Amino acid sequence: MINDIANFFESIFSPVVSVLAYALEFFHGLGLEWWLSIAALTIVVRMILFPLTIKQVRSMRAMQDLRPELEKIRGQYSNNRQRQQEEMMKLYQERNINPLGGCLPILLQMPIFIGIFYVIRQFGGYGDVEGTKPSFQDGGILWFTNLSEMDPYLILPVVSALTMLAATEITAKNLEPQQRWIMRILPIGITFFLWSFPAGLFVYWITSNVVTFVQNYAIYNYGPGKKSATEPSKPDSGDKGGGKGSEELSTNGSSHPTAQAAKVAKRKRRKKKK
Repeated sequence: MINDIANFFESIFSPVVSVLAYALEFFHGLGLEWWLSIAALTIVVRMILFPLTIKQVRSMRAMQDLRPELEKIRGQYSNNRQRQQEEMMKLYQERNINPLGGCLPILLQMPIFIGIFYVIRQFGGYGDVEGTKPSFQDGGILWFTNLSEMDPYLILPVVSALTMLAATEITAKNLEPQQRWIMRILPIGITFFLWSFPAGLFVYWITSNVVTFVQNYAIYNYGPGKKSATEPSKPDSGDKGGGKGSEELSTNGSSHPTAQAAKVAKRKRRKKKK
């Protein structure tokens, strides 16, 4: 049943699968082992898609900057959903922001990622009845020499989960706490369901995760994901407020003991008069 579903989706993405299969065979023809060919293909694909990743981050960043104004509109028109949507769309148009801009790059990348999955699946001996595809049975390295079988020591699934967690941790810093924890739990859940997959697929996932980590680090530290230097940060605003509050507390605190002493002296004078 699972193989039938996999074969169905493979037929849908067959053009992409054919191109990627040719590219994988090209790298192998250069003298690279199969595991290194998978890594090279993954790196090249991720570099080609890098501009889409940057566009996605820019769109997400713009939506984050717009969030306070959107919350204001939601609160102002909480009882009028239609007017709320109209004002939000008007704001999007004024700022030239597409609310779906962060999703479109992901949708464009999905066919390629799915295509790589099926290419490695084919080369690993799945869905290739006639045996015309090259075999991953002797193209591995170290303890996973057979890329068409699962890792017997489950080291690759663990490494895949850790590299995915490291890659998502950079972007998770810009999310809400609940979303952040979902992003952290997701790699563990994915690994739990995919731990028995062929080692060749984990070579692809690990390579992709490492490239994602490097790209995210560059984007969020030196690229469009970096916070603007003119943007007020929460700690700074808190320090300013805290500084002012501290000054007031200092003034009140210095006068407080004197006021208390004056009250005590006044009470004693009253008692003496009585």
